[in-house]
Amino acid sequence: MDTVQDIEIPTGINESAYGNIAGRLTEAAARTPFQRAVVFPSGRDAAGRVTYSQLTFQQLDRESDRLARGLQRLGVTPGTRMVLMVRPSLEFIALTFALFKAGAVIVLIDPGMGRSNIFNCLAEVEPEGFVAIPPVHAIRTLLRLRFRTARTNVTIGRRWFWGGPNYTDLLGEEWSRFDIPETKATDPAAIIFTSGSTGPPKGVLYEHGMFNAQVDLLREFYGIQPGEIDLPGFPLFALFNAAMNVTTVIPDMDPTKPANVDPVKIIEAINDQGVTQAFGSPALWNRVGRYCDEHGVTLPTLRRVLSAGAPVPNHVLERIRRTLPNAACGLAVGERLSRKRPPDIHTPYGATESLPVCSISGREVLEETAALTATGAGTCVGRPFPHVRVKIIEITNGPIAALAETAEVAQASSTLNSQLSIGEIIVQAPSTTREYFRRPDAT
Repeated sequence: MDTVQDIEIPTGINESAYGNIAGRLTEAAARTPFQRAVVFPSGRDAAGRVTYSQLTFQQLDRESDRLARGLQRLGVTPGTRMVLMVRPSLEFIALTFALFKAGAVIVLIDPGMGRSNIFNCLAEVEPEGFVAIPPVHAIRTLLRLRFRTARTNVTIGRRWFWGGPNYTDLLGEEWSRFDIPETKATDPAAIIFTSGSTGPPKGVLYEHGMFNAQVDLLREFYGIQPGEIDLPGFPLFALFNAAMNVTTVIPDMDPTKPANVDPVKIIEAINDQGVTQAFGSPALWNRVGRYCDEHGVTLPTLRRVLSAGAPVPNHVLERIRRTLPNAACGLAVGERLSRKRPPDIHTPYGATESLPVCSISGREVLEETAALTATGAGTCVGRPFPHVRVKIIEITNGPIAALAETAEVAQASSTLNSQLSIGEIIVQAPSTTREYFRRPDAT
């Protein structure tokens, strides 16, 4: 996606309402202090039932306050680059909000991108600290010459042969309100690396305003209501949930290997907790959908299923729709963005640099666009989200300095015999990044 510098941010989203994204957690805790914020499968009892640990919104807000104060005592100040490598857990979510509250810039790297890519990404960022599980600290210690700047390190779990505080040490004394440093919407919040599927991974610089915009876009487009319950196959989506007053149920799975997920555990969590929304890769829903088909399982509590990260095959859409009672109901055009739409699977489209951009429902694909796709017309990615502007421009091999230098491609009709035009996608949205971290040429 090309970045142009002479455009205005679309209106319609109140970016000034929030500065630091963590402020939304504090607001949620004030609104519904005793609603469950995070639920985690912690084992099984003697009868084989899943046991769950949980934090309410008030507990999560207060625990992240205590952790933020501990980070501040260690020397974490606004702008400190901290790598976060912790397994999905109550602690992961509390630490994410604590780091935001302290003003740190969280560095997130997909462990599935391979060892060499991970080391290259870390070298590029020059982290000033690690909040991580013991194996990561073991590697950091053995390769300490490569991580000279990493002087603020916290172990989540048992320390081995290195010093520094652990999670309990970071919590410190009893709770008192932590004052979040003044934060602007344009202040950096995180560096999230691309997958590397289309070239070397690049660090996308996320601002607090981008996270806030993502929350507003997702909530508005899908009609997500406070009090809903979400099962996210991507751990960072818990950040969006907490900001929307939605309960997060952490799935019992390895998020880096969705194709190996145990469908029974996913279905069990959905039914145990009354999950209303679930997000996962096509590989995850392929496993779950096949199991449901083979065993006649339906998931009546689900209002919406989201799937992204790769193209979603039609057979996955069909199987998941069969698990959702009333998903076959039609929908009038005027109701498409209403909160009364029937259950369905949706496939949001975007990139690490700009997410979300568009979305399409399973019903729309199977009933309206699949026939065109089968004739070579490409894959329809749906309608743009509110406040997101999309153009298809003629392909340009070099950088684009100004929007005036671009030319839109001719629009083709939607008939099977129309002449198709191929171009590049440009996006203007409050959730689109302004830059890659330390990559001016790529920017």
